[in-house]
Amino acid sequence: MAILFEPIQVRSIEFRNRIVVSPMCQYSAEEGYANDWHLVHLGSRAVGGAGLVIAEATAVSPEGRISPGDLGIWLDDHIPMLSRIAAFIHEQGSVAGIQIAHAGRKASHDAPWKGGSFLSEDEGGWKTVGPSALPFAAGDSLPHALTAEGLENVIIDFHAAAKRALEAGFKVLEIHAAHGYLLHEFLSPLSNFRTDEYGGSFENRSRLLVEVTEAVRKVWPEELPLFVRISASDWVEGGWTPDDSAQLAIILKEKGVDVVDCSSGGNVPNAQIPAGPNYQVPFAEQVRRDANILTGAVGIITDAHQAEDILQKRQADFVLLAREMLRDPYFPMHAAQQLGVEMDWPVQYERAKRSR
Repeated sequence: MAILFEPIQVRSIEFRNRIVVSPMCQYSAEEGYANDWHLVHLGSRAVGGAGLVIAEATAVSPEGRISPGDLGIWLDDHIPMLSRIAAFIHEQGSVAGIQIAHAGRKASHDAPWKGGSFLSEDEGGWKTVGPSALPFAAGDSLPHALTAEGLENVIIDFHAAAKRALEAGFKVLEIHAAHGYLLHEFLSPLSNFRTDEYGGSFENRSRLLVEVTEAVRKVWPEELPLFVRISASDWVEGGWTPDDSAQLAIILKEKGVDVVDCSSGGNVPNAQIPAGPNYQVPFAEQVRRDANILTGAVGIITDAHQAEDILQKRQADFVLLAREMLRDPYFPMHAAQQLGVEMDWPVQYERAKRSR
């Protein structure tokens, strides 16, 4: 049996394989509400055989959205459609996960296909917040540096979002602390210039993520897995480093985190990132080794043999696919054939399992 198709258990949840549909924003919600697009998008990947399907960055507050089209989980009214999606994913034998997020200073932008530019309040945008009054890029508005009350509200929002995710029936929760969004902004010295207990030292810059994790674990059941996505490197001198990530992972493990999903970049617009196949896999490998924690590898993983090789080399425990899953919702079925693994197909599709 190829490792890619070996089941793996985390707490009480068994994943049928190590293939994960990475959370990918669809920018297709209205006022945070999921709709049929999200059901079909996520549901088809579950039909395709992924072990875990993670719903996109889902905002814990209206001002935490990247764009007006982001999914939301700040209202109880958001729960019913999310519950329908989670139930369908589980009916297909996959595990339903959801990523909860706050975009911080990178909030209030238009959808990518509309140019992705910053939206002023007159254009339907909103006031952004961050650790410091420092915009992400030229043309963005100056974010409001969060006060003590604002920080407390962020923690409360993540706690409430986790509670709603549980009520909706998700079995995996991922805290988004990567890609230059709020929690990453606090972690990185490139965006956090605070002089209080949330800025300066590694311990202080990590404080908000640690407190969010603690608040989430108070409501997220002991028997269910908790993931955290991090940007393991800023790819900029003087920024967040892989060594910082390993040190952070040790702390997160103590706070009840089970898997660190290792991405990178996104916090500064001028980073020179050598993107290519497996370019982020060494981060997952280092965090796994140094923190003795399960990790997920992500980033330009497009081939079954490539994914299997990562697992054979013990560089990660899960393989997350994003764009390849957009191209091929049935990647797991095809990967099983390529690796010579017998995999169950949905009974409705069995007649197509053999090409002849």
